[in-house]
Amino acid sequence: MSDITLLQQVMTFLQRNHGHYINGQLVRGQENQTFSVVNPAIDEVVATVSQGGEAEVNAAMQAAHTAFHGIWAQTSPMERGHCLNRLADLLLAHREELAQLESLCSGKTIQLSRMLEIDSSAQFLRYFAGWSSKISGETLNVSLPSFKGEQYTAFTRREPIGVVVGIIPWNFSIMVAIWKMAAALTCGCTIVLKPSEYTPLTMLRVAELAKEAGIPDGVINVVNGSGSVLGPALIGHPLCAKVTFTGSVPTGIVVGRSAMEQGLTRTTLELGGKNGAAFLADMSVEKIVDGVLEAGYLNQGQICAAAERFYIPASHMDDVLKLLSERLAAMKMGSPLDESTEMGPLANKGHYNKILSLFEQARQEGNEIVYGGHALAGPGFFVAPTVIRANSAEDSLMKEETFGPVGTFLSYNDEEELIGLMNSTPFGLAASLWTNDLSKAMRMIPRIEAGMVWVNMHTFLDPALPFGGMKSSGIGREFGSAFIEHYTELKSVMVRY
Repeated sequence: MSDITLLQQVMTFLQRNHGHYINGQLVRGQENQTFSVVNPAIDEVVATVSQGGEAEVNAAMQAAHTAFHGIWAQTSPMERGHCLNRLADLLLAHREELAQLESLCSGKTIQLSRMLEIDSSAQFLRYFAGWSSKISGETLNVSLPSFKGEQYTAFTRREPIGVVVGIIPWNFSIMVAIWKMAAALTCGCTIVLKPSEYTPLTMLRVAELAKEAGIPDGVINVVNGSGSVLGPALIGHPLCAKVTFTGSVPTGIVVGRSAMEQGLTRTTLELGGKNGAAFLADMSVEKIVDGVLEAGYLNQGQICAAAERFYIPASHMDDVLKLLSERLAAMKMGSPLDESTEMGPLANKGHYNKILSLFEQARQEGNEIVYGGHALAGPGFFVAPTVIRANSAEDSLMKEETFGPVGTFLSYNDEEELIGLMNSTPFGLAASLWTNDLSKAMRMIPRIEAGMVWVNMHTFLDPALPFGGMKSSGIGREFGSAFIEHYTELKSVMVRY
């Protein structure tokens, strides 16, 4: 097959002078600096964007602050939900346009862009919309004594915290932004989004659609540019009430520390990890390989919850690695705009170079590269999906997050050993157990130190289920009903009458 034909509206959008979206308007920006958006499949520039600076940050934060205290505060909870539902409708109406833009910027296959970035985002918007009119407090019976016949009652209120700063990663530039934006808007907050400089275009288009959906000016703002410039300016801004960040652990620690130093600014940190997938001995070799492919290689492994450490019973290991290598060799790699492509490029050159350096590190440590471990010839940031057999749990690739199509495998002999191996990491974002013995799985789940545990599946998320990490993998939870706590203040009220 060949590449799909780009829509005319996509070609027209790419040719714009891109900048920012502030107070309901596209803003070119006051900075003389620009940066390029590169198609990672061919290593060619597809668009140019103006770098934001202090002026754009101030304008966006002020617009969000004014909208928070003005028109958005006057918008009923039910209408906020209607706005999100209308935006979901528009995402689906512009599904192909947005999916093509996403694939051009991130290298995600067009099928994943359609299904995850657009369809899943619409689903999450509808979920959050349902919560908009259901955020509530409690009425409480208090026990204060009455001295002169007076009585007391008390209640709590959930009130929106204010202007939220959302810092978005490059791997899911629409979906993760929607998680943060919808959570904020549902609770009555407003938001300033800072997309990754690698994937800055899609949220500019989504912001335009949000206005069409009836979301008032200033409620959603988008400022583009490098994180090193905009991150400190946004986090340190006096109007910032909360920071929600998705990204790497080292950057998340910097974000969290900066927010605390700016007057205990609230944070939700959804960070990465070194997620483990454990296969028990009752699983067949074929089922194990199916599970490994699902857990570790979707979107070139560029998913924060993807598995990177694979624990295989010693009796199965050789057969698993042999069949997995055969399955990976048959996988079609190529242009993300080809609908038959199963694996596209890495999202950017910096990440591509990192993965290549990790291959070399594995070789230097004497790990066996069973399959892959090299770049592919030709243009773009393609690397072969890779299978590495570790020597021990102390090997670098059993500890360091790759965020790529790299699975590192270690055998085990008994299930007590397995639990220790699964927990032998400072991270705790996600894990999976694969077994036909559900009773055994249910007993192992409480012993696994991870915020998300799947059984006989991996990576799938539903908006009803809170998502977030333990240990160094983060603070707070995305979606479910848990998000409400992170975007509202709990106010207690006591009345004497």
